[in-house]
Amino acid sequence: MSLVSIISLLAVIISAAYGGKVLVFPHDGSHWVNMRVLVEELHTRGHTVTVIRAADSWYIREASPHYNTVTVDVAGGGNEDFFRLFVSEVIKIKRSKGSAWARFALDMELKEKFFELHKKVCEVIVHIFENEELMKFLRDAKYDVVLTDPANGGGVMLAHYLGLPLVFNARWTVHGEAHFAVAPSPLSYVPLPPSELTDQMTFYERVKNIVFYTMRMHLYKQVVGPHYSELSSRYFGPDVDYFSLFQAADLWLMRVDFVFEFPRPIMPNIIHMGGFQCKPSKPLPEHLEEFVQTSGEHGVIIMSLGTLIGELPRDLADEIAAAFAKLPQKVIWRYKGDKPATLGSNTLLVDWMPQNDLLGHPNVKLFVSHGGTNGIYEAIYHGVPIVGIPIVFDQADNLSRLRAKGVAKVIDVSVLDRETFQTVIQEVLNEPSYKMNMQRLSRLHRDQPVKPLDRAIYWLEFVMRHKGAAHLRTESYKMPWYSYHSVDVILFLVTAALLILLFFAGLVWSCFRLCLKKKVKTD
Repeated sequence: MSLVSIISLLAVIISAAYGGKVLVFPHDGSHWVNMRVLVEELHTRGHTVTVIRAADSWYIREASPHYNTVTVDVAGGGNEDFFRLFVSEVIKIKRSKGSAWARFALDMELKEKFFELHKKVCEVIVHIFENEELMKFLRDAKYDVVLTDPANGGGVMLAHYLGLPLVFNARWTVHGEAHFAVAPSPLSYVPLPPSELTDQMTFYERVKNIVFYTMRMHLYKQVVGPHYSELSSRYFGPDVDYFSLFQAADLWLMRVDFVFEFPRPIMPNIIHMGGFQCKPSKPLPEHLEEFVQTSGEHGVIIMSLGTLIGELPRDLADEIAAAFAKLPQKVIWRYKGDKPATLGSNTLLVDWMPQNDLLGHPNVKLFVSHGGTNGIYEAIYHGVPIVGIPIVFDQADNLSRLRAKGVAKVIDVSVLDRETFQTVIQEVLNEPSYKMNMQRLSRLHRDQPVKPLDRAIYWLEFVMRHKGAAHLRTESYKMPWYSYHSVDVILFLVTAALLILLFFAGLVWSCFRLCLKKKVKTD
């Protein structure tokens, strides 16, 4: 080989072997499930990933072949027991048709929990900032980018403190749905989650949307403002608004797709990657494959209510099991509670299921889901219609969007019994439009020039290569509200118009008086 050929080959090899350094500050719980997908893909592509975790993390493992960890010896506020107990209380109150006061008390308890959660996150950040040895380690590592979930502000604060480019893996921020933080969001046709509204609102629904937005923004600021404001003032100066640090992010990787989201304005630094965790199904474990194959022409229903809802009140589980027992389909139900007394021979209880692989199996006809975003996108990807049983958080709003697109029926846990549950299931199974609409969404979702995960990684690497993406970021967040909405310009123009009008009115009046005087003299 010639010298030029050898040099060219070495240049290609060295370029391909180059890997960046990514510092990840995740949000614990189910949010880690999709963050882990990005982390593992970054590792696969040759990047070195370091994940910061709290000592009491309940999802993020300390040892992994895909990433290194920095464990901060402070409790991060991630408490699985609390959330499971909270979900259990929500179910009880909904089913007992509890008073508005009981629901309000439960909401206040959740507000208090999130208040404490963000307080703990800030304590973790202070511990990191005040640990000189740890900060020296983080600086010396020379990371290329910070990847974080803005559902908490830890990664935001850390990125700005280290002076590193900032990329979000986002659906929510500490102030609610992420688009509202960075993109124009006219409330006339952009519904605020979790209002359960669509993009086609009546007058009264638009009133509801605005009132809902005002109340929610006030609530979010009450919950997170005291903690992050103090932290921002302490480390970045008293004039720095903590939320402006979020809005200064270089890139927003949004976990939504427009087959799910309603059309709305976006910004150049928003990259949609909804369904990035979805992938073709793999063969099922032998015992599940055998069970699925016994379903015959009727097919299989799968049910999972997410990681936090592994069991239900006994009477509710009995109602669900009794409804399943009357169906000709086979049922695979992820359930960790005691075996329901009414469980039929057609129903298989499992502690865990390969959900994506089951949804991709041709025999699976229906997915009974709580409405979590990961499961929703897997159902869309594989074209499986949904019966939704929302419990808490954004689940009802997620399912309402699918209901508006004609791919899901939703049943509230407060009215769920064996008859209503069976009726809803049979309607979705027997009405062809649900399957046809979902398969249409699946075709739209899959028909992309680049896979969502590849798109997300490309833009992450883009930020790493160019040390940020400031040219894609609007500076509008730095403007005061009256400038952003042109209130000052409108007032100036109105004032100028009034002055001109007054000037001409005065001129006309002067001319009139002059003419009147001349007429009097003539007389």
